Amino acid sequence: MDRLNRKLKGVQNCPGPTEPLSLDNGDGSKDFAPNEAAGIAISDDLYLLNELDVFYDGDIKALWTYMRPQGRPSFTATMLRDFVNWQRLIVENFGDGRAPLNFLILGSRSPGVFCFGGDLALFQSLIRESNREGLVKYGYRCVEILERNARALDLPMLTIGLAEGSALGGGFEALLSFDVLIAERGVTFGLPEVMFGLFPGMGAHAFLTRKLGAAMAERMILSNQSYSAEQLYDMGVVHVLAEPGEGQAACQEYMQKNLRRHTGLVKAKQAMREVCSVPLDELRRVVDHWADAALALTEQDLKIMNRLTKAQSRFADAA
Repeated sequence: MDRLNRKLKGVQNCPGPTEPLSLDNGDGSKDFAPNEAAGIAISDDLYLLNELDVFYDGDIKALWTYMRPQGRPSFTATMLRDFVNWQRLIVENFGDGRAPLNFLILGSRSPGVFCFGGDLALFQSLIRESNREGLVKYGYRCVEILERNARALDLPMLTIGLAEGSALGGGFEALLSFDVLIAERGVTFGLPEVMFGLFPGMGAHAFLTRKLGAAMAERMILSNQSYSAEQLYDMGVVHVLAEPGEGQAACQEYMQKNLRRHTGLVKAKQAMREVCSVPLDELRRVVDHWADAALALTEQDLKIMNRLTKAQSRFADAA
């Protein structure tokens, strides 16, 4: 409860009719807190996750979530555990007969970074141990989370990925599982796994092939090329471009603009999933191939992976 109280500290007393109950971070940005005045019963457990900050905007019926990683901004085992609990608690607290939810947003607290993706330090350890089971277990957990997100947890809501910083590897793959991707200009996206003889195994093939076609998906996966938010907007992967520092405002504007046609958009996304569904067994089969490829990496490949891990850690520390 102390952690929840700290999150609620500084709540503004008089939000306007379309202004969410908010928290001032002291740096010009704001967070959103549970709207207790709405009389909505939402479990405190949702607001007490270790590496995810969660806030409910009762006016627009939006659940804002920000990753707050402990250390390098990547999908560690503890972060993945939080995501599993986050999804479970959302299903338990929202939907039919529960609190209403129109939008689910995921962003990041890491300055300049949405997410660097997979836990490269863990990968190196498992590969050196020839631990295929550990690699597969990690990969399955990732794609299970993304598959649930890709079908919006079977709730009548729109999911929004908010990229205010760079997204690499699994971070980019995660964003591809959202209904809407909002990115600030200048933010970069990439799949660097080919640098060390691997490929992105947690959704890139499935999501990019369905969005862009097999040829373009293969080019992006094998080229080790970085793509700007502007380039991905032109390709149709990014849906809304925001000015630097205006990602949250652009997200709010998108939701306000689409409130009236929310039901139609949700149904359109459901129809698209019928046509371009991403089955879990397909994602798991790709993970199997990824694990086999990982175990075939050479010592030189692992050294390159280690250098990338250290470079990303230095970037995060400096930020």
